[in-house]
Formats: sequence, structure tokens, C-alpha cells
Amino acid sequence: MKIFVGNLSREVMDEDLRQAFESFGRVESATVVKDKFTGELRGFGFVEMPSVSEARSAINGMNGKELKGRTLNVNEARPREERREGRGGPRGRRRY
Repeated sequence: MKIFVGNLSREVMDEDLRQAFESFGRVESATVVKDKFTGELRGFGFVEMPSVSEARSAINGMNGKELKGRTLNVNEARPREERREGRGGPRGRRRY
């Protein structure tokens, strides 16, 4: 199960996230999202846990908890929405 973790401190790294969630069970991956252009942390991340029951326990246990000075917002990750083509794509360009 994939878990969304929001309101992360800019000091939190992948390993910090992994350690925080490992107390609830096995963690397959823990990733803090970075801006693809600047490399700066974006303030949220994702944790993947193979066991649904452990993941639900982690969500309940970590939501509202503090990590490196910030109160976490933790819930089940929603599937990523399909994006339309961005600016400059076929729909965004007008020709006169």
C-alpha cells in the first residue's frame, strides 16, 4: 500500500521517513519528493508498505505526529491523475 506523507520538514530525508515508519512494519520504499529543476525538497513524500494492515496501522499511528518539528499529514495515497498536455501543447496553442 502506498502512503502519502505531507507537511514534511525540509530537513527530512528518505532514511528519516523510512525509520519513522519501520516501527509499524516492513517498509518497501520511502521517498521524499524533490523539485525536478531545483532539487529542493517539496515538503511531502511517499512510503510503500507491502502489508495493508501494517500500512493502515502506520497511517493511524503517524498522522498528526511530529517529525523534525513538523506535524505530519498521513493518509492513503490516491492514484495520480492523468494530466492533459501542458502549456504549449496542442490544446494550449492558438493559431491565428
